[in-house]
Amino acid sequence: MPRFAANLSMMFNEWEFLDRFKAAGDAGFEAVEFLFPYEHPSEKVGLALDGAGLEQALFNLPPGDWAKGERGMAAIPGREEEFRAGIETALAYAHETGVKRLHMMAGHADSKDPAAQAAYRASIAYAADKLGEHGIDLLLEPINGKDMPGYFLNDFDMAAAYVREANRPNVKLQFDMYHCELIHGDVSAKLKALYPLVAHVQIASANGRHEPDAFGPNYPQLFGELDGLGYAGFVGCEYRPKAGTLEGLGWFSEYRKQA
Repeated sequence: MPRFAANLSMMFNEWEFLDRFKAAGDAGFEAVEFLFPYEHPSEKVGLALDGAGLEQALFNLPPGDWAKGERGMAAIPGREEEFRAGIETALAYAHETGVKRLHMMAGHADSKDPAAQAAYRASIAYAADKLGEHGIDLLLEPINGKDMPGYFLNDFDMAAAYVREANRPNVKLQFDMYHCELIHGDVSAKLKALYPLVAHVQIASANGRHEPDAFGPNYPQLFGELDGLGYAGFVGCEYRPKAGTLEGLGWFSEYRKQA
């Protein structure tokens, strides 16, 4: 049976950020993930996590200026110094939370531009080696062009190629089933084909990015396939509740951690 991580950037928004950890634990989650913790001191994030008895499954490296629309720097030539400083920032939070997986956002760039490709490869190499010194995996995630137009890494096979080309044991694929459904369809086939590269899985419905429901993908089937493949990581619930977070957890009742 999969183990689930609540995404605190999207779920439990009825609580202040540092209070969401306890709310997620009380709801039966074993772990949490979020986009970015950097607005809060690393020590407070670590204390909130420990106080709730949760594991930190994942978070992202700093993305640049999110408020101005930036979605990462890894594939943007000329941002190397800022990118590398962001890794040091993330490592402070990794130390406090014990996280073993960090996602590197690529940014807005043409995926066919040789300069962007070169910048992205260099970012992967630098980040992987730096994170590897701390026993942390670097994750690459394709993001669909509907939600994030112009994003550099927008295809699962492309992402897999970069993972393989990096030839580093800690460079792995972040497999968001929601993005896979919108980009490729047939999530099951793509999961089986790329599974050896996968280090983290995320879910949401294809219709509005809400709770995993009947609007595809077929999550009960996919959860069974994850079990069959031997997946031992967490499944991140990166979805926006349709109404309230707790009101939308009916799907989770058979999976929740028992007190």
